Amino acid sequence: MAQDTAQQALPTPPAAPARALLPLILPALVVGVCSSLLFMLVSSLAERLQHVLWTDLPAALGIGRYSVLWMLVMLTATGIAVGLVVWKVPGHAGPDPATLGLEAVALPPAVLPGLVLATVLMLAGGPSLGPENPLIAVNVGLALWLGRLAMPRLPGSLWPALADAATLGALFGTPVAAALVISEALAGKPLKGALWDNLFGPLMAAGAGAMTTALVSRPTLDLGLPALGRPHWPDQLAAVVVASAAALLGMCAVYAFPYVHGVFRRLAHPMVALPAGGLVLGLLGALGGHLTLFKGLDEVAELAKDPEGWSAGQFAVMTVVKLAALLVASACGFRGGRIFPSVFIGAALGLCAHALVPAVQPSVGVAAGVLGMLLAITRQGWVSLFTAAVLVASPSIIALLCVASLPAWLLVTGRPRMQLRADGTALR
Repeated sequence: MAQDTAQQALPTPPAAPARALLPLILPALVVGVCSSLLFMLVSSLAERLQHVLWTDLPAALGIGRYSVLWMLVMLTATGIAVGLVVWKVPGHAGPDPATLGLEAVALPPAVLPGLVLATVLMLAGGPSLGPENPLIAVNVGLALWLGRLAMPRLPGSLWPALADAATLGALFGTPVAAALVISEALAGKPLKGALWDNLFGPLMAAGAGAMTTALVSRPTLDLGLPALGRPHWPDQLAAVVVASAAALLGMCAVYAFPYVHGVFRRLAHPMVALPAGGLVLGLLGALGGHLTLFKGLDEVAELAKDPEGWSAGQFAVMTVVKLAALLVASACGFRGGRIFPSVFIGAALGLCAHALVPAVQPSVGVAAGVLGMLLAITRQGWVSLFTAAVLVASPSIIALLCVASLPAWLLVTGRPRMQLRADGTALR
């Protein structure tokens, strides 16, 4: 009786009438389509430049495209090029990327061209970062600026939410990731209306972004790993162990992040810090091989094509080198995100577990490794679970991952994040 009374006392947010949601459809569709087109434009430019830098140019010079010399030259040159953008281009390519996460940050329009240029150079040059954080910032800035001009009557807070969701939908090729991120962001906040009322516009934008990307480029995150049949108790044990190990390994990088960032920060000038970071990344690439370069999505697909093609030691080296490369690239000032490199790290760790213990199925090892690594690096529970699940595309993996996420989350929750305050201290 007392429980029923307490439940009746809880305030129920009023549902928004349909006429209040209908005006969101057009701006959401426009933001979704435009955000996806910008994502594909940046990706296309980076891929063409990458082909020139890593295929055409070394072939013309008679140098091996992935020789130690060329990796050192290209990564250092990329640091110089991005350093020039950060130093000379108006807006300096935005704030220190070590202080940014996946949340929407509205930047002035004058900053955005430099940020796009720095992102294209970074993606083409080989540092171990993805496009997600800069693209979210660019799409949010453009949507807020143009939205206020075109539809000044709509609330200003609407445009960042639409652009954030649209970019995530375009990046992952599905609106589910955006819905999960927004739901997680709304947790604990007072809502004006029901949850689905608050999700209506962003989910529409994410759906438009995802469909645009799917229709134009047909992306997929499925790695084509051997299908996972009916799971057994050893599979659950393997998922828990691998996810926990990945989370612990990821936390090593998280705890080291402020110190590595402090080293590059003491170099003071972007024309010193970024070339130095590029040189270190070149050395790491020479140690780990060419698969540890770039954002990691194409490279992890190459690993997944032949899970037996490398030894446990080789997988372990790639895991550690890629994690170190992610740490250095994030700390020295390259503009980029950490989700896609973390996917490579987790997948390599999972395949290492399979190589050490063949009873660990490759699908279970990869999904659990990605789950634990993303939980440590991003601290986004739903995105981590979603990304790990879609890599395998097997319904039975979801139950394993849900259980494996619990001990992994206990290892990372309440601890420092891989994101810094302006004074260089880690957020929690």
